[in-house]
Amino acid sequence: MNIILIPNSRHGKGRNATLAQRHLVLIALFVLVALPVLLGIVVYYAQDMLSNSGADSALSMQRRALATQSAEIAEAKRNAEAHLNALAQRLGQLQAQVMRLNALGSRLTRMAGLDPREFNFSADAAMGGPETPGVSTTPPDLTSSLDRLARAVERQQERLSALENLLLDRKLNAAVTPSGWPVQGGWISSGFGVRADPFNGHQAMHDGVDIASRMGSPVLAMGDGVISYSGERSGYGLLVEITHESGLVTRYAHTSAILVRVGDRVKKGQEIALVGSTGRSTGPHLHFEVLRNGVAVDPMRYLQQASAK
Repeated sequence: MNIILIPNSRHGKGRNATLAQRHLVLIALFVLVALPVLLGIVVYYAQDMLSNSGADSALSMQRRALATQSAEIAEAKRNAEAHLNALAQRLGQLQAQVMRLNALGSRLTRMAGLDPREFNFSADAAMGGPETPGVSTTPPDLTSSLDRLARAVERQQERLSALENLLLDRKLNAAVTPSGWPVQGGWISSGFGVRADPFNGHQAMHDGVDIASRMGSPVLAMGDGVISYSGERSGYGLLVEITHESGLVTRYAHTSAILVRVGDRVKKGQEIALVGSTGRSTGPHLHFEVLRNGVAVDPMRYLQQASAK
């Protein structure tokens, strides 16, 4: 087999090469055996490089996923801590409200005269009952439960505060409204209304009630108020007059001694004078009057009010 080699230059001469049969056999063996082996090696290394590249990519993806999960866990932890702090703060507020509620309940118990053992707000409420098996329960929503409890505590506090105001109003009204009994002991010797005058026998209006009592016994104020008159008055003898915040005026007449002065503030049950027989009187007694808007009214309703309690 002859092979002619022609150079690129125009002046160069071609060369003639002759290949023997054995040379052709060697070339054929190289093409048929060595070349596939080389191609196989190249393909193997190429696949290995590609597989290593894919593993690196998967590893990078796993690392990114782990970093994302770590960030999510850290955020969840921060949220949980924030929620716990909020719940702790809410629990502290509820405890403070319950303490105020207990104090308010104790005050109402004393004001209303209730048995403190029956309304012991500082003790846990008694409860019980048999356990019911087989009842499936789900974990409660703690935040919602605290919100409901806070609303219930606020409603109870509002109701107790309203009740306290009502009791205070009643107590104040009872203090400034004349009621009770103005002397120690005694009995009614003459009532309110038209009667026969004890001195001349003529029919005359009696603007109060007479309460017979022993000489010198204490005369007590029928309610809180201010002394608006203290001294002698014609027909009444030594007279004490109290103006009450309710608008009523009470008079205590025929006393033997006066223990208060005009402008003094007196409390219900305070001694203001001593029973006597001064003025137009037939014996030791207290003449008691109640005036509404300057007009005398029957004092018996205020005296009976005290006896009805």
